[in-house]
Amino acid sequence: MAEKAADPAPARSGSRGARRRRREISVPGYASGADAPLRATAAALDRARHARSIVLVEGISDQIAVETLASLEARDLAAEGVVVVPVGGARSVSSFLARFGPAGAGLRVCGLCDAAEERHFCRALARAGFAPPESRSELEAGGFFVCDRDLEDELIRAVGPDAIEAILAEEGDLASFRTLQRQAAWRDAGFVDQLRRFLGAGARRKLRYAGLFVLALDPDRQPRPLRGVLSRT
Repeated sequence: MAEKAADPAPARSGSRGARRRRREISVPGYASGADAPLRATAAALDRARHARSIVLVEGISDQIAVETLASLEARDLAAEGVVVVPVGGARSVSSFLARFGPAGAGLRVCGLCDAAEERHFCRALARAGFAPPESRSELEAGGFFVCDRDLEDELIRAVGPDAIEAILAEEGDLASFRTLQRQAAWRDAGFVDQLRRFLGAGARRKLRYAGLFVLALDPDRQPRPLRGVLSRT
């Protein structure tokens, strides 16, 4: 975010430094770094040893979104025995369904999947001993909710451009986002695609903003898949 010219230099420097440090630190309570997906999955599997209910999601940003909404609803997932497990991509979901589902631990299992992976998810459920879903409504009846493109896309559309730009400004990232919007490769793209590119370009942006976008949601604008999966835990 552009600094006000009237501000004294030390204050500007301190403000930039604080924002820079905030951008660089990891998201508290979540794995970060090159091996973050593996460590996040391992940590969740350790917690799952004492779980009664499992929520399968693709990645850490999805985990953050689910757990942030649960916190907003004053739910303590750990106390309830609910564990959100990031599986490291939809193509890995089969082993987790087998591990926790009717052919494995027999726990209550629900989850989120991206629209492009819906058919794969249905086949994986059938192979793991779940009732084979023949439609999206049957998939949801079984506790598995499909995100339009993905959960990030759902959140961006639900929060909306004005609120998102206000969040970017508060986090000190709006100027960088404006730079991307002016780039030849992205100036003609839609807001959603521009923002997705911006979030994906920073090592920790996807993680930081997943929680911030959920916190910014009006209750009646919560994405249906996100709200639905929590209702099944």
